[in-house]
Amino acid sequence: MTNVLIILTHAQPVRQRYYDAIKARFPSITLNVVDHHSKAGSYLASADALVTFGTMTYDRLIDDAPRLRWIQALGTGVDGIVDLPSFRPDIAVTNIRGIHGAPMSEAALMAMLAFSRDLPRSVRAQDRHSWERWQSRLLDQATVGIFGIGTIAEALAPRCKALGMTVVGISSVKRMVAGFDRIFTRDELLDAVRGLDFLVILTPYSAKTKNAVNETVFAAMKPTAYVINLARGGVVDESALLKALDQKQIAGAALDVFATEPLPADHPLWSRKDIILTSHLGGLYDRYADDAMPTIEHNLRCFLAGDMNEMINIVGH
Repeated sequence: MTNVLIILTHAQPVRQRYYDAIKARFPSITLNVVDHHSKAGSYLASADALVTFGTMTYDRLIDDAPRLRWIQALGTGVDGIVDLPSFRPDIAVTNIRGIHGAPMSEAALMAMLAFSRDLPRSVRAQDRHSWERWQSRLLDQATVGIFGIGTIAEALAPRCKALGMTVVGISSVKRMVAGFDRIFTRDELLDAVRGLDFLVILTPYSAKTKNAVNETVFAAMKPTAYVINLARGGVVDESALLKALDQKQIAGAALDVFATEPLPADHPLWSRKDIILTSHLGGLYDRYADDAMPTIEHNLRCFLAGDMNEMINIVGH
């Protein structure tokens, strides 16, 4: 009997959705679900496969799962999985790709519109029952830089162009991509950010991108520019960001991801009026489980058939 464990901290109806969808397709497997890795111990010892997000694991997970042979990451990123201290090269890792373009693009556009219209100010004025009016900035004719050009950036760029924006890309490789007006390499990051009104961060987290957006980058940006991080918290140096905001080197930041998640309640980022803070919501949407299921189903069928080389979205093996 194959044992599959789901570790998912989302609300119970979401966990149930994954459980029901997998169980309906594979009634013969043993399937368990827990809402936190601290409750996984009794299941990990017999688990052959794990379905989870990399942000929901813990250092000793692999040590506690000696039978584990496959991990299906529920997101694009596999940090928190392949970089676990106990990770074994005989474990196959697959991810979910190709479904994040629309939700992440909308999250980026939401942040840019919120800043250009100063939506946080409107919400605070509403709380005070205060009638206030001011001029808005337009996204039309603004310049956005997208750091990290993958499928999400390729979905976001034409949406920005449709609003009249100039779109600049920052990539590890200089190449022409539809929807972008020009492309800079990662080594040209400082040159790329100088003229931006918005810097949207979508690059995966790695040793090369850790704290890539740092005090040098902030110092190169316009004081009217905004940073939007939808990638991973570790890509932005949070201490340098707070310093840049204090010194008015940039105008503000929209942060959906953080170096430590959940963000501690006493963290200084919470109380700043020049930050829009969301709780890692960028890629989550109502159809996520449904859109992820074709990948999960295909890969689980391959796993059960012992044909793991036919899995899709393999990122480690």
